[in-house]
Amino acid sequence: MNKKHLIFLIFISLCFQSLSQGKFVLQSGDYDKISFKLINNLIVIPVSINGVELSFLLDTGVSKPIIFNFLNLTEELQINQTERIYLRGLGEGESVEALRSRNNIFKIGDALSISQDLYAIFDPALNFAPQLGVPIHGIIGYDFLKDFVVEINYSKRIIRLFAPEVYESKKCRKCKTFKLDFHNKKPYVNADVIINNVSVSVKLLIDSGGSDAIWLFEDPSKNITLPEKYFQDFLGRGLSGSVYGKRSKIEQVSFGDFKLKHVNVAFPDSTSISYARKIKDRNGSLGGEILKRFNLILDYPNGEVTLRKNRFFSNSFYYNKSGITLEHNGVRVVKELDRNVGIKTFGSKNESVAKADIVVSKSFKYVLAPAFTIVELRKESPAEKAGLIIGDVILNINNKSIHEYSLQEVIQLFYDDDGKRIKVLIDRNGVQMRFQFQLESLF
Repeated sequence: MNKKHLIFLIFISLCFQSLSQGKFVLQSGDYDKISFKLINNLIVIPVSINGVELSFLLDTGVSKPIIFNFLNLTEELQINQTERIYLRGLGEGESVEALRSRNNIFKIGDALSISQDLYAIFDPALNFAPQLGVPIHGIIGYDFLKDFVVEINYSKRIIRLFAPEVYESKKCRKCKTFKLDFHNKKPYVNADVIINNVSVSVKLLIDSGGSDAIWLFEDPSKNITLPEKYFQDFLGRGLSGSVYGKRSKIEQVSFGDFKLKHVNVAFPDSTSISYARKIKDRNGSLGGEILKRFNLILDYPNGEVTLRKNRFFSNSFYYNKSGITLEHNGVRVVKELDRNVGIKTFGSKNESVAKADIVVSKSFKYVLAPAFTIVELRKESPAEKAGLIIGDVILNINNKSIHEYSLQEVIQLFYDDDGKRIKVLIDRNGVQMRFQFQLESLF
């Protein structure tokens, strides 16, 4: 081996030795910036695993990285050194089967970990992509966040990573810093809520992987009780299945001087949160609908979180008034005008002839478009009363083909003003049917 090759190999060896097992480090400098997508209050970031580019949710509610659709990615990811385990999370079902894989190479922006554990899920039903309308391959939390001071700017949709040893906090009169408690590598913060005119101190999991505002666990001994007005609803899907519960509003949620009024709240059924309630003194979760109202600094090395109000802070809290839960469920074939092909027309320059062109040719094309399917339907909701059922595929909404919307744009229509009329054309087992309903206030 010549001298040049020897020097190169020594250099590579030293670089890899500088990366501790399971530790992320910034490769060039002490700072990096990553852009993210904000979809349904959730942060979606690009993650490279063993050289394969994927999209992950940044989820403070998980410790180890978890990947879904594992069977479709096995060959590309070249996962090895595996052992079979079972994972338990929110939901009414049982534990799910997974593979624990060691020594994977993770790259997020300029941050690199060369010996990262990864949990790969077999169950194809555990897939966030249909709910969000974009590809989601997995979730990552503590293992990434623990190695940096992380600034999350929800307003600009930017994450900044800082090496803890060089980070200098800026003076900020409008900021407030709170201590974090960690249990099972998950961060908890103390807050105060007003429920039924009673002020209650609560301990909440900071859960950026949850899209709701706040979840509370009913506990009459601590005055955490259900408000008089509420409705039953589907709350989401956890690692162990679907989560159902009751939705309502509480008078206030506050963190020091930051006070949010008339906040949406969910009380998950006890069967769905039996695992979560094992954490001592935990009273619920703080989700993306509240977190996005702040630009925040997560300082895991020092056990702190710093909040500053952003432009979303004063936005009102709204509910889905239709009762429909939609998912992107496969594709359908759509016939549409090909706008890249010119339409030939013939007209007359003679002013005595009527000013009308004659169209002699049109060109159409067939494209694959997402199929948006109703997967949950709230009892006694406007949509159910109108005659819609689970399994209906929406083709057209308010006289516009649904494939011209993103999934999130469609869902946003259901949060509109009271009395707003929604017209839909649906496909039910190959038969097209029309329905309409009006959005109704839930309180």
